[in-house]
Amino acid sequence: MKKLRIKQVRSGIGRPLRQKRTLQALGLRRMNHEIEVEATPQIIGMVEKVKHLLQVEEV
Repeated sequence: MKKLRIKQVRSGIGRPLRQKRTLQALGLRRMNHEIEVEATPQIIGMVEKVKHLLQVEEV
């Protein structure tokens, strides 16, 4: 299965609670924090909801 490298490039401050919780569910804690996750349909859906705050690349 593919892996995704996800980096938070914009702040969650001032965003709706749902977006803040999505960032938290992805495991992103702060700006410039990077994670590597498997590209499951659930993860892809969460990334789509907050894609304006993230930088995503395939590994």
